Amino acid sequence: MSQKKPLEGIRILDLTVVWAGPFATMILADLGAEVIKVENVNVWQPMTRGGMARPPAALLKVSAAWAGGTPGNEPGARPWNYNPTFVSLYRNKKSVTADIRKPEGLEVLRKLVAISDVVYENNATGTMEKLGITYDWLRAANPEIIFMRVPAYGSTGPYWNARALGVHLEAVMGHQLLKGYDDADPSHGTAIFSGDYMAGAQGAFAVMAAIRHRRKTGRGQLVEIGQAENASPMFTQAIVDYSLNRRVQTTIGNRDINGRAPCGVYPAKSPGTAAQQLDRWIAIHIEDDAGWGALREVMGDPAWAQDARFDTNDGRAAHHAEIDRHLGAWTREQDDYALTHALQARGIAAMPVLEASRTFDDPHLRDRGFFRKQRLENGEVYEFVGPLYSMPETPIEFFQGPVALGEHNEYVYKSLLGYSDAEYDALLANGEIGMDYAPGIS
Repeated sequence: MSQKKPLEGIRILDLTVVWAGPFATMILADLGAEVIKVENVNVWQPMTRGGMARPPAALLKVSAAWAGGTPGNEPGARPWNYNPTFVSLYRNKKSVTADIRKPEGLEVLRKLVAISDVVYENNATGTMEKLGITYDWLRAANPEIIFMRVPAYGSTGPYWNARALGVHLEAVMGHQLLKGYDDADPSHGTAIFSGDYMAGAQGAFAVMAAIRHRRKTGRGQLVEIGQAENASPMFTQAIVDYSLNRRVQTTIGNRDINGRAPCGVYPAKSPGTAAQQLDRWIAIHIEDDAGWGALREVMGDPAWAQDARFDTNDGRAAHHAEIDRHLGAWTREQDDYALTHALQARGIAAMPVLEASRTFDDPHLRDRGFFRKQRLENGEVYEFVGPLYSMPETPIEFFQGPVALGEHNEYVYKSLLGYSDAEYDALLANGEIGMDYAPGIS
C-alpha cells in the first residue's frame, strides 16, 4: 500500500473565504497538497473563522449550532479556532499570518508565490486587484504559477462586481424558486446552498487539471469558475425544459422530477415532538408498477391502495396528494429504520431522513468511516465529517486537526522564507503576525 498522497509535493496558497473556497482547498489538502492559509490578524473575514472574533457566551448559547457550537457554548481564549463552520473545513492545512494590505505583507506573499504551485481565491471580483494581486503580478513572481479564481458571477458580465453568498447566488440563478414546497414561497427555504459544495469540488478538480497540464507543457495558467454558472447543473432539467418546450418549472417539494409516483418524505413514528426535535421522517420512492405492488404488500394491501386509479403511474401521479395522505397516515405508525429495511428488502428505494445528531449512529456511515476524530487546539477530541470518497491505496487521513490562526508562522517565515530569529521577532513585536486577532477586532 502506497502512503504517498496524490498531490504530495504541491504547495497551494489559500486566500479563500467563507465556504466554497475553503471546501476546495480542504479537498486538495486531503489529497496531500501543502495548503497554506494566508490570514491577517488585523482584519476579520466574516463567516470564515466565524461570525465574530470574540463572540459573547450569551450569543453562542442562542446561536445556530453551525454558527455558535463552540465547546460548551463558551468562547474560550481563542474562539476563532473553534467555530464549527471553520473547523469542519480546515483540517490538514497550515496557517500563516501576514498583513497583505501593506507593502511588507505583500512582499511576504510574493516570496511565497515564488515557491508555490497554486494560488486559490474566491473573493468578490476586484478584491485581489485592490491589493495589487493580479495574474501578471503572480507571474512576475513565478512564471509557472496556477491562479485559481472562483468568484460568484465571474469577472465579466453585468453581475461581475456583485457580492454574494450561496443564498444570493442561488436566488439569482432561480434555484430558490425550484427547491421549495408548492404551498410555500422561497422565503421558507432552507439555509443549505449546494452551489458552494459544487464550486468547491469543481474548483479542486480544475486545480488538478491545471497541474496535469503544467506537467505536460511547463506552463501555468489562470483558471476562473463563475459559481453561478457552475451551479446550473443542479436544475438542468428546468433549463432544458424551458429551452426546448418554453415551460417554466415550479416547486414540487420532494416529488420525482420525472413524475414517478408516489415519491416523497413521510412522517415516521416519533418518540417526541418536532418542538423537541424528535420528529422522524422517511423518504420513499416508487419507481414503477412493480414497486407499487411491493409497497401494497408491505402495507398489508389496505383497501384504499386497491383502488384501480392507482394501478398505473399516470393514475398515481394524478392522485398523488390522496396517496400521500393515506401513505403518511400509515408510515406515521412505523419505525423509520424498521420500515426502511422492510421496503429495501422488496427493492423499494427508502431511507430515513436524519437530522445531524442521528447521523452519528447511522450504521452505513459508520461502516464507511465517514466520521473521523479531530483534536482541537484546546486538546479536546470531537468527531467531524470525513472525506466524501475513498481510495484504498492512498487512504485519506486526518494527519492534522483544524489549524489554529498563525499556527505555522515559524515554519513559513523561518523554514520556507529564511527569516532570521531577529526578523521574525520584529514581525511579532510590530503586530504584523501572531496567533491572536488584534484587540480592537470584536
